[in-house]
Amino acid sequence: MKIIFNPPDNKENLYIRLMIAPLERAGFEIEPLDNFLSSYRHMKSIQLIHLNWFENIDDSSFFVAFKSFIRKLTVLVAIRLTGKPLVWTMHNRVSHEKGLRFFSRTITFLLFRWTHKIIVHSPISIPLLAAQSKAAAAKAIYIPHPHFIGAYGPIIMSRPMMEEGTLQLLFIGAVKPYKNIELLMTLAKAYAKEVAVTIAGKPINTLYKNKLEQLVGAATNIDLQLRFIGDEEIPQLLGHADLLVLPYDLASSLNSGTVLLAFSYKKSVICPDIGTIQDLGNAKSQVLTYHYSTPAEHALRLSEKIEEAIRLKAKNPAIFNQWGEHLFQHMSQQHANDKIGEQLIAVYMELLNKQAA
Repeated sequence: MKIIFNPPDNKENLYIRLMIAPLERAGFEIEPLDNFLSSYRHMKSIQLIHLNWFENIDDSSFFVAFKSFIRKLTVLVAIRLTGKPLVWTMHNRVSHEKGLRFFSRTITFLLFRWTHKIIVHSPISIPLLAAQSKAAAAKAIYIPHPHFIGAYGPIIMSRPMMEEGTLQLLFIGAVKPYKNIELLMTLAKAYAKEVAVTIAGKPINTLYKNKLEQLVGAATNIDLQLRFIGDEEIPQLLGHADLLVLPYDLASSLNSGTVLLAFSYKKSVICPDIGTIQDLGNAKSQVLTYHYSTPAEHALRLSEKIEEAIRLKAKNPAIFNQWGEHLFQHMSQQHANDKIGEQLIAVYMELLNKQAA
């Protein structure tokens, strides 16, 4: 059974691999979207299409954005005309790209209308969908995000040889403006004696990398590792941290694989109250989360949570290890990858059976 799961791979994020693995074990053949229109025979052989992040448009220039928009529009129209079942995973509230949003909004509008099922990784996504389209919300199905337990190697619980009591914070992931790295660096400077911050990940472009390198200035408590982080390095980076700090943009962020990566490796987080955090139930007491409405309020709330973390570690140096253990258990129970695969296959089979009827 041939299906398209797009993108078919992502070297910077094991999410795709974790989602595809149970599909391949069940006998599905995964084909790339790029080949969908390569020939009539191939197009006819595809039985279902599942899109991820398809609404994202590269807005580095108008020409690049327009080209990406036309290509995606053409593919969506072709899928619509073939009548093949279409599944879309809603990962974010809106696309993170700030410029030329007309293109992204248009693709999202068509996905709302033309998809047969919308996968959401956070229950809060459904009322968000309903506020934009009740018809789209009616097609939504909640399937948990897969965990990353063991995906990057064994858990390492080492501690760095630094000044006793220093709070070790880690940001890891693609380094992009919507993740508010500049805010984190500015606050790190204000807590130079109490906090050490490592920022590890590949910047979106050289211009942004240069901006961050200039911003760090003479700060000695900020370790910039602005490069691609290999899979084998991730457990070590996580092991050296007390907490991950992820000051995401609440206006666009909904789910976070990095948050779940932290929990999968027995780490807690400082993070805004995005959908992934809201899903935690009782385990939410083991994270430091906050709300904000303006950039100024974001700085204030994040600062408060950093100060709270400093106080908590001073009072009980083992507290974040204890939180991490609890969150790890939550991941293993609520985000079991085999069960997630079974749920996704059930969605596919329902659509394929309806088409065959």
